[in-house]
Amino acid sequence: MIAQAVLNEWYPVAMAAQVGAWPGRQTQLLGSDIAVFLDAGEIVVQRADGSALAVCLRYGHVWACLGTPAHDLFPIPEADQPGRRLVDCGVVRVKCSPLRAVENFLDIAHFPFVHTDVLGAEPHTEVGRYEVQIREDSDEVWATKVHFYQPQAAKSASGGIVTEYMYRVAAPTAAVLYKTCPNKPDAWDVIGIFVQPLTEELCEVWPWMALFDDATPQADLIQFQQMIFLQDRSILENQIPRLLPLDPGKEIPTQADMTSIAYRRWLKRKGLTYGAQMVAA
Repeated sequence: MIAQAVLNEWYPVAMAAQVGAWPGRQTQLLGSDIAVFLDAGEIVVQRADGSALAVCLRYGHVWACLGTPAHDLFPIPEADQPGRRLVDCGVVRVKCSPLRAVENFLDIAHFPFVHTDVLGAEPHTEVGRYEVQIREDSDEVWATKVHFYQPQAAKSASGGIVTEYMYRVAAPTAAVLYKTCPNKPDAWDVIGIFVQPLTEELCEVWPWMALFDDATPQADLIQFQQMIFLQDRSILENQIPRLLPLDPGKEIPTQADMTSIAYRRWLKRKGLTYGAQMVAA
């Protein structure tokens, strides 16, 4: 039985720009078969029995809800900021819990070892102290004052810099990263991952970016972001247990894992445990 709180969330199910080019996208959401298609100019998301789901279009993606939406889709104000380039980066299927995919996105410590000479490099492996909080006003998890040396922080970067980050868990299966913008030091580059839970152990990840970068070809931006996530996929698909443990005693946390700890606590408190391993009774 899937908790109602899980059913009432918004989830990405397609890239909006591609729906008109497809005869229809057959996919899954929380174990249910659904179809995404265009009908009289309107995007429709439908269950196998023909019933329509609640739909919204935002950040270049189609979002659907299997239940009754508990709230509007989370805001990303930068998506409407003049001068930003919005980049839809396609989709990557990963054999892992959708919650594991989000947690991996929040992890800084793996940069030098998984994204070597791009997002990190030895001997710059230490994750300094940063701040994490669950913001009650927005009901989100935030990590701020994160600093990390990166050989190539973005496709447009020409050399290594100490990058500042802010991480935001905006929904159980959606996270947003704000990072130093190489081309505009007074602004943030914005990178999001929107995760579609196919089942508890299988998901599709839709990366998205809002950048100040008018020079880099679109294909290069997409290729760079997909390269980063494909490097993560082998790690994610070999994690044991496959479901995300919510019992803090199951895995040994370190200082670098503060965001993950807050994320797990937040999920457990809200009962959003689809894709999680619960504490044994």
